[in-house]
Amino acid sequence: MKECIVCKKSHNEIPLTSFIYKETSFWICPQHIPILIHSPQKLADLLPGADQFEGAAH
Repeated sequence: MKECIVCKKSHNEIPLTSFIYKETSFWICPQHIPILIHSPQKLADLLPGADQFEGAAH
């Protein structure tokens, strides 16, 4: 099922955007896209290796 990797809401509940990381497709909702952009290391428990990512500069 397509659901946000953070809040687990499905595509039936909220719009989702897909992205691919390490040959795997993931889904994220608009509310959590800023985490992916600015603080991706916060997704370390959900995306292996995300703790090594650098967020966008402010």
